Amino acid sequence: MIASEHEDEKARFRSDANVIGLVGVAHSMSHFYQLLLAPLFPWIKAELGLSYAELGALMSVFFVASASGQALAGFVVDKLGARNVLFAGLALLATAAVFIALSTGYTGLAVGALIAGLGNSVFHPADFTLLNRHISPSRLAHAFSAHGVSGSLGYAAAPVFLVGIAQLTGSWRTAVLAAAVLAALVLLLLFFQRALLDDRKPLLGEQAEGEVKPHKVANALSFDFLKSPQVWMCFSFFFISSLALGGIQSFAPTALHELYGMPLTLAALAYTFFMLANAGGILFGGFAARWIPDHDRLIAISFLTAGSLAVLLGTAILPAIAALPVMALIGFGAGVANPSRDLMVRKAAAKGSTGRVYGVVYSGLDVGMAVAPVIFGLLMDLERPAWVFVLIGGFQFLAIFTALGIGGNSRKLKPKSVTSELSA
Repeated sequence: MIASEHEDEKARFRSDANVIGLVGVAHSMSHFYQLLLAPLFPWIKAELGLSYAELGALMSVFFVASASGQALAGFVVDKLGARNVLFAGLALLATAAVFIALSTGYTGLAVGALIAGLGNSVFHPADFTLLNRHISPSRLAHAFSAHGVSGSLGYAAAPVFLVGIAQLTGSWRTAVLAAAVLAALVLLLLFFQRALLDDRKPLLGEQAEGEVKPHKVANALSFDFLKSPQVWMCFSFFFISSLALGGIQSFAPTALHELYGMPLTLAALAYTFFMLANAGGILFGGFAARWIPDHDRLIAISFLTAGSLAVLLGTAILPAIAALPVMALIGFGAGVANPSRDLMVRKAAAKGSTGRVYGVVYSGLDVGMAVAPVIFGLLMDLERPAWVFVLIGGFQFLAIFTALGIGGNSRKLKPKSVTSELSA
């Protein structure tokens, strides 16, 4: 009997690991394609004679399309299944890359960015639905952690892959076509392993002990989940926290260069430190989310630390070389919060509405990423690089209040006699 249970657990572990790996590889493509154009801007600008303002607007097209499509994608996931929608998203990314590579002007680039944004929109509702459906509740924190790390690795790989091929071949179009091949290969991998992502399997994590499920939704097209204050508080959290992330991604290197007088190469290295430490923080956060069952409080500690360091960086009282480890600590602190935020959203998802909830909530992430460059760009135009970091910290402080609001409401609705399986 004990041997049989041991074998069942080994089989469950293998299944969990395989699903986490497949979903993670797909998610890395989402983040990879968010940087499909930016590293190649110098080549595109030189060939097509575009301004940086026009090129930057392409990123807004991408994120606006992604934000608009993400909420709709959640409904489609609940109606047609996460696996099919994920396949469609990868196909759209590959199609967008081919379209961009063959474009002859700005309109073609914009249409390609729009297609890529729509492809990107499906990943969060599809990925988290698959993870919630297939992963054992006791491993969900680690699954969400691995999911976040895979996204960071996609961010890190894109510039190296695209710039390397562009420099080697002398053509940005070849680099984009190579990206299309990469997305197609990931799609093929998932297709051949499609049985592991079968949506017809029972939802392992649904109604896990201690979770708050305020609305039980049977109809895949129902809007009842929108009545939950938890959903909109989660949306607000993602929107506000992504404003901070968007500020770091868009202007932190430039602000460091102007504030501390450091070379642009060193300022860019500081951002690399941020991303690598962020991935490490996400990994640590997967364990921390199991040790600390009140995920909102873990988020508060993480963001309070990261936000305080961001404000410290904005004071310019540190030596320039200290900016690198401080940026790394900011990245680590923000990363620790990631698995907890995903588990927090899971608690807000009513039965049968997982895709819709993740779609609406994570659209806040894209909205914030689209708005942030405008806000922080204005600060840079006003020659206020210090305020870039002060505002990054301010947004992280503000996000704490939304997280605590979500957690406090969850504890009010949670039965006192029940202990969360996720904290076991």
